[in-house]
Amino acid sequence: MHRIFCLIGKSASGKDKLYQRLLEDPELDLGKVVLYTTRPIRTGEEEGREYHFVPEETYAAFRKEGRIIEERAYHTECGLWRYFTVNDGQIRLTERDSLVIATVESYSAFCRYFGREQVVSLYVEVEDGERLARALKRERKQEHPKYAELCRRFLADEEDFSSEKLEAAGITEKDRYANPDGGFEDCLAALKAAIRQAE
Repeated sequence: MHRIFCLIGKSASGKDKLYQRLLEDPELDLGKVVLYTTRPIRTGEEEGREYHFVPEETYAAFRKEGRIIEERAYHTECGLWRYFTVNDGQIRLTERDSLVIATVESYSAFCRYFGREQVVSLYVEVEDGERLARALKRERKQEHPKYAELCRRFLADEEDFSSEKLEAAGITEKDRYANPDGGFEDCLAALKAAIRQAE
């Protein structure tokens, strides 16, 4: 049985880099699932790599067609930003396992859509002080840094990834993988081992 592996973590926890490295492993042979967003593309990002960057009208068309698997919306300092997964043929559970970057909420939506037995949570953790320093470093590299949005996102993570929400989603200690500064390769190895074990 093929599965959907949901890589979950707060902002600046290293999910994007871990996601790319896991996809690059030919032994894992994971299908890439690119989410959609209505937020503007950031410096260093590329269409179809981090996200599909689409206007609000495209989101509305997908919703009307009933093709949205999960979604969430954030009222940011820069306006309403949506993130969502579309049933667009990327996930083929009859052929291979898939990897997707998710939130606790979207992980639960994947479980409802595909069935909990086909969805596996991989929760990446970083100490908050380290995470904030990483986020600030990344934001400084932007052409037009948005520090207020960085702060909003950091504070929103406290609620979105609360212990109560993790428990309600069924994400336990065994689903958690530490990614401290200097520990990236160990975290990656642990995630690879968990994926192999789930197969």
